Amino acid sequence: MKSCALSNVKKVSLELGGKSPLIIFADCDLSKAVQMGMSSVFFNKGENCIAAGRLFIEDSIHDQFVQKVVEEVKKMKIGNPLDRDTNHGPQNHQAHLRKLIEYCQRGVKEGATLVCGGNQVPRPGFFFEPTVFTDVEDHMFIAKEESFGPVMVISRFADGDMDTVLSRANATEFGLASGVFTRDIGKALYVSDKLEAGTVFINTYNKTDVAAPFGGFKQSGFGKDLGEAALNEYLRVKTVTFEY
Repeated sequence: MKSCALSNVKKVSLELGGKSPLIIFADCDLSKAVQMGMSSVFFNKGENCIAAGRLFIEDSIHDQFVQKVVEEVKKMKIGNPLDRDTNHGPQNHQAHLRKLIEYCQRGVKEGATLVCGGNQVPRPGFFFEPTVFTDVEDHMFIAKEESFGPVMVISRFADGDMDTVLSRANATEFGLASGVFTRDIGKALYVSDKLEAGTVFINTYNKTDVAAPFGGFKQSGFGKDLGEAALNEYLRVKTVTFEY
């Protein structure tokens, strides 16, 4: 942005990553929420700009959700990403692997519960274990900072306390994506309206389309990729006024 300003005031569109919240209500399809919740975090080893950086689980299903996630994590096959049977490949490079180890160490140090993972896989390559944290409080480093890795950060919220969890979900400097799982369409529409993010997924995640504008709010940047709105990044509007 600075470079564009200092050169010749170019137009610029910025997509700057995020810490996308995923809110899972007790009235959801739990099996689907577990499946999509895992995909929202572990897809592409977590190296995904719209990855769900933080999950908020309603109290009454929290323990069951965590139990099912851990069961599924244990089934994941870690290995060569070119093997079609592989669920989880290596991280992009060694420096990032080290950063993930430090990230998890800090989470434990600040009092979050490390349910599984958190370490390098003992095999050649930059493999990091799929990781799940619970009891994550709003002030913690892992609640605020993007890991860009396979780290599921879970916080709970009181049953029925929709406005408080929305406030917590929005209490981030980022606003790239977000998600909500519920069978109540009214609740889904209310939450999607209140979430401060450029994309909201309802009962799904990571489902994008070339016709759907994509871009963030707040420190996640501005401008849009995809969709008709993306064309505006390449156009100039001219007004011609004349009399005859």
